[in-house]
Amino acid sequence: MTQLLAPKPVDRPKLDEASRQRLERAFSVPRARFGAGLAIAVVLFVWSSMGAQFNFLELGEGASNMGEFLLRLFPPTWDKLGTIVDLLIETLQMAIVGTVLGAVLSLLFAFGAASNIAPRWVYYPFRWGMNIIRSLPDLVIALMFVSAVGLGPFAGILAMTVGSIGSIGKVFAEAMESVDRGPITAMEAVGASRRQIIQYGILPSAAPMLTSYTLLLFEGNVRGATILGLVGAGGIGLELTTAMNMYDYGHLSAMVICIIVLVTVIDQASAIIRRKIT
Repeated sequence: MTQLLAPKPVDRPKLDEASRQRLERAFSVPRARFGAGLAIAVVLFVWSSMGAQFNFLELGEGASNMGEFLLRLFPPTWDKLGTIVDLLIETLQMAIVGTVLGAVLSLLFAFGAASNIAPRWVYYPFRWGMNIIRSLPDLVIALMFVSAVGLGPFAGILAMTVGSIGSIGKVFAEAMESVDRGPITAMEAVGASRRQIIQYGILPSAAPMLTSYTLLLFEGNVRGATILGLVGAGGIGLELTTAMNMYDYGHLSAMVICIIVLVTVIDQASAIIRRKIT
């Protein structure tokens, strides 16, 4: 009975010598490229580590100081919880407004920075403009708007809006460039206008990616809004800096815990939405 139930051996075809040599040549090129790329990456890492004075020994010596700093954060004090909640709400409001404005402006810029939509004389200026914006740190942009409109969340919203154009605008443009060319070619063949191709061919195909990237932008803006407050651009960042300067570690710990809870909730909610739309 066991012999009847045993599976029969399958005769696998054997490669002849010529086929085996062709396979070896086909796989030898990627291996060679991978080895060369790995060697270049190692050399760049070592060169960068030496130039940036990266030192594992100093990191080990400073671990004790990091441990002492973390110990000072406990126990957190909750006597200023109302202030923390108010500042977190302000931070969240800044992120919402900055994300909406940034996503709309980024989408408009993406139309000019997508090679399958814009002509060359429009494509390159928009790409260069986004590169210039992306090269400026968010804190520098925030300082510019603080000097222009004064301290407060309005400067932070403007900084997030402009910063979004440089980062998410490029991603929006690449999402539009990566759509399937089949429907676009079919619409061009039947004489559809450029507006119709964008409205009915490109945007519906790119919509899931655009929505996902917008949610990622919102998550980043929530975290970024906590940093913009360091230069007076609203949010909870200024309160964090004040607590650190005053060595009020309990208050600092309470703010950090609240920020972690807020960011975690937003990340989980965004992940659920992204799974629904993709």
